[in-house]
Amino acid sequence: MNALIAPLLEHLRLSGAAFILSVALGFALGLIAVRGSRLGAALTQFATLARTLPSLAVLALALPLLGTGFLPSLLALTLYATAPVLLAVVAGLQLVDPTLREIATGLGLTARQRLARVEFPLAAPIVVAGLRVAAVEIVAGATLATFIGGGGLGDLIARGLAVRDTGQILLGALPVVALALLIEAALGQVERRLAGSGA
Repeated sequence: MNALIAPLLEHLRLSGAAFILSVALGFALGLIAVRGSRLGAALTQFATLARTLPSLAVLALALPLLGTGFLPSLLALTLYATAPVLLAVVAGLQLVDPTLREIATGLGLTARQRLARVEFPLAAPIVVAGLRVAAVEIVAGATLATFIGGGGLGDLIARGLAVRDTGQILLGALPVVALALLIEAALGQVERRLAGSGA
């Protein structure tokens, strides 16, 4: 059990930091993209393209550019997970009925107030779906960070594969599966509640 605690904490630290950064970046870029400018269209296209790249490829690209260690792993995972957040923000906001925007503006709401009080609450179920995808992909992708020195549960899996030790492999793999299922269930429940409440 002691052999699991340190890698698990490393994995949680890397995954948690990457999730927070990807959400912040995805929301910011999503708000730019939804405005319909050329930059917004380019951001959406780039995010769509990024969704086709496997996480191992993103981490491999980070290696020659950023080196090895926690920070390169964090940046690679953040960039990888930003795409689903950005696309979810854009999709959610684009589905808001334009009539509701007009009504909110007619009631005297500023663009920022309209976004916070009308648009984001209505887009919330789709946005949470994007957060769910990003979170699960980060937890799974963080296992591959071991190949660029990111540590975490991937270290246990890699060491187990190197010596063909099934117990060692499972010691790293099972917590990753459990974390992914836990996140999927929790955010899935939030998504269903928001959709059911008509938020």
